[in-house]
Amino acid sequence: MKVYINGKFYSKDKAAVSVFDHGFLYGDGAFEGIRSYGRLVFRLDEHITRLYETCHTMMITIPLSKKEMEKAIIATLKENKIDNGYIRVIVTRGVGDLGLDPRKCHGSPMVIIIADKITLYPAELYKKGMEIITVPTVKNHAEALNPQLKSLNYLNNILAKIEANNSGYNEAIMLDGSGYVAECTGDNIVIIKDGKLSTPSQGRLKGITLAAVMDIAQKFKIPAEERLFTRHEVYNAHECFLTGTAAEIIPIVKVDGRVIGNGKPGTITAKLITAFHKVTHKDGVKY
Repeated sequence: MKVYINGKFYSKDKAAVSVFDHGFLYGDGAFEGIRSYGRLVFRLDEHITRLYETCHTMMITIPLSKKEMEKAIIATLKENKIDNGYIRVIVTRGVGDLGLDPRKCHGSPMVIIIADKITLYPAELYKKGMEIITVPTVKNHAEALNPQLKSLNYLNNILAKIEANNSGYNEAIMLDGSGYVAECTGDNIVIIKDGKLSTPSQGRLKGITLAAVMDIAQKFKIPAEERLFTRHEVYNAHECFLTGTAAEIIPIVKVDGRVIGNGKPGTITAKLITAFHKVTHKDGVKY
């Protein structure tokens, strides 16, 4: 494996950043997870735009133009001879001192690109569906750490993931401070009731895979909306699934011990999964 760091490629065992980098010290940076399918990078423009918007809010100036970033991502895929893979793009504020003050970070921010494979959940769960729970850890308040920021500080999600793992589950629902469903620890959540898709309107990252699914639903003339809902509506949904770059689309068949629908992946979910897999091999930047 070769890792891209600030314009150069390093072998995996030589790829490193300073222990004084604020990304390491404080989670002071941003990242994106991106997928390639058959030498097509899926929705690359949207991922790059989200990365630059996160960095803009965090006041980190990425030392590459968006076009240069695209070329660097493509170059990393080619360097590693990956046709179908997962790309992790990381931007840190750079090297500073042991204090919090970002003004003391000198030099240019770090840009790191890793191209590899990823398997988020066991393959059999995509066929039979996954069971999840709700965990006590709630999402950060939007004005404490906005969920739109895909920052390197994922402690909120990691603590929730630990709670899920300790209870024997792969994934968990996180609520917002008002008790509404927000998202899962690493995925967006969608419920289906009476043929209509619903996904939370707040407290979540605006998922790029989720947006692709909503576009597919529109083409199939399946009603889809963003709105507030509680766990009661999840429990009584006819179908449920999660979406994310790494997860793609995974059906949910039980939540907090309540069976969803008939306890099997639903027909609309299956239709969306099939259509999504077709889209990923047609919609993307070729390399």
